[in-house]
This record gives sequence, C-alpha cells and structure tokens, in this order.
Amino acid sequence: MPEQPYEPEGVIAGTGMGGAMDLGASEATTLEKGPGAPPGGGPAGRPRSLWSDAWRDLRRNPVFLLSALVILFLVFISLWPSAIASGSPLSCDLAKSQDGPEPGAPFGYDGQGCNVYTRTVYGARTSVTVGVLATLGVAVLGSVLGGLAGYFGGWWDALLSRTTDIFFAIPVVLGGLVLLSVVTSNTVWPVIGFMVLLGWPQISRIARGSVITARQHDYVQAARALGASDSRILLRHIAPNAVAPVIVVATIALGTYISLEATLSYLGVGLKPPSVSWGIDISAASPYIRNAPHALLWPSGALAVTVLAFIMLGDAVRDALDPKLR
Repeated sequence: MPEQPYEPEGVIAGTGMGGAMDLGASEATTLEKGPGAPPGGGPAGRPRSLWSDAWRDLRRNPVFLLSALVILFLVFISLWPSAIASGSPLSCDLAKSQDGPEPGAPFGYDGQGCNVYTRTVYGARTSVTVGVLATLGVAVLGSVLGGLAGYFGGWWDALLSRTTDIFFAIPVVLGGLVLLSVVTSNTVWPVIGFMVLLGWPQISRIARGSVITARQHDYVQAARALGASDSRILLRHIAPNAVAPVIVVATIALGTYISLEATLSYLGVGLKPPSVSWGIDISAASPYIRNAPHALLWPSGALAVTVLAFIMLGDAVRDALDPKLR
C-alpha cells in the first residue's frame, strides 16, 4: 500500500531578514498566490484607508445623502439666487404690506411690502457665506495653534491652555452684544471675525488632543529616528492622521455659526439693513406675527432647515470617521 503524501498543516517561510516564521495552510496559499491576488480588502489587494472606508459608508448613509442634497441646493441659490427668484430683495411696496401669497410672491409680503420669497432666497447667501468663512477661519487658526501646542508641549502648551480657558469663560451671545455694538461696518466681516475670535479655542483643544495621540505612534517615532524634521513630521505624518476629529467638529459647528449670525442680526448687533439676512427678516416680522405669520414662518423655516442639514451632515461624517462606531 503506497504511502500517502505528507501534507503539513503549516510551513516555514523565510522572513527575508535571516529568520523564519510559522504559517498556516491558508497563509501559505496566500503567499503562493503572490502580491497581485486581492485578499478581500481594497482593489488589487491594497488595504482601504480610513478616508476610503469613510466615503464608502457615507455613500450608503441616507442621512448624509439627504443633508448633502439640501446643502448643495443652498450653495446653488447662494451663488445664483436669481435663478429661482426674480426681482430685487430690496424692492418693496408699502401698498402690499402684510399681504398674503400671490403669483410672483408665493410666500406673501412682509410689513414693509417686501417679497418674502425673494428675501428668503437671497438670505441664504449671507448665511452660507458667514458659516463657511467662519468655519474655515476657526478650523485653520485652531488647528495650527492646537497642533503646535500638542506637538511641542512645554510653555507653549501651558500658555495656550490658559488662553483657551479665558475664551471659554466668555458667553458667546453676550460677547457679541459687547464687541459688535461698537462696530459701524455693515458687512459680514465683523461678524465672521467675532466668530473666529471666540470659536478657535474649541478646535484648538481638539487638535491638540489629536496631535498628542498621533505623535506617540510608532510611525512618528520611526520618522524621527530617520532624521525627519519637525515640519515634515507634522505635515506628512501627524496632520493627515489627526485632522479627522477637527473636520467632524468643524462641520457640526458650521450650522451653529449660521444660527449665531441669525441671532446676532435679530438682536441688532450683527448685520443691519439694507443687508439681507434671515435674522433681520425674523426680527422685522416679529411685531406682525398675528397679522402676517407667513413673514416670520418662511425665514425661520429656512434657517431651521439649514442648521439641521449641517448638523446632520456633521453627525454622518462623525459616524463614518470614528472606527469605534462601526
């Protein structure tokens, strides 16, 4: 009776460094297939990165898709409001004060006889502009200061920590009433500057914690051992792996900044007429809430939908970028 060939359960494979390691049958088969065989990760055998996994999850998330569609529509009407609204938002007729909907004015007229639909459409430009620019300013300033403090530590870290404590002690709305009440400019820049001034400490705290965590990883220690400079380590190794929490918080904060701009404009210290803003329209329509509730309903609804869309987008991005939630 011929002997059956011996099939070992494991094989010994060279490591390429003068040593050997035990491999099971499945691992040995994988090695025999060569590097071109996809192991089930990414295409052509390449492992998926955090960003590719996040994008795959986002594309399957209905909350992300719905909020993204709403935000894209807001961006579109912010860039080209005349595409869906004819006339000027500053064109008013007192003879039509508080009138209801009619052809050409589906939302009716406010107390000054202005077309509520046109002003609601043009008000999106102000809200999106303030929200996006304030978020960019906060994210850049907070990430730079917090990242440097987290990487170098020492007195710079202590100084930044005490400075952020001071800014956290300032109430946002009260600070806006005090700082913006002395500003005479009627542009969005004072409002954006105020938001950046009081908003960067939150991002800096998050960036600092992310950098402290990332700098302890082995790939950072290896780059430092190979003689990489601090700037290269920060930009090439730490920043790409520490930026995810900053993106999540900044996306959620964008909706908050839009709401804050409307609040300050409602209180009379943000944007002022003849600027077009949802906060200004809500403030102007408040005295007529019984006689013309439509003048208050539409800008308030547009503000609520916009803020909700950005918050939902931030929640979806957070779920996609946090491996612990998968």
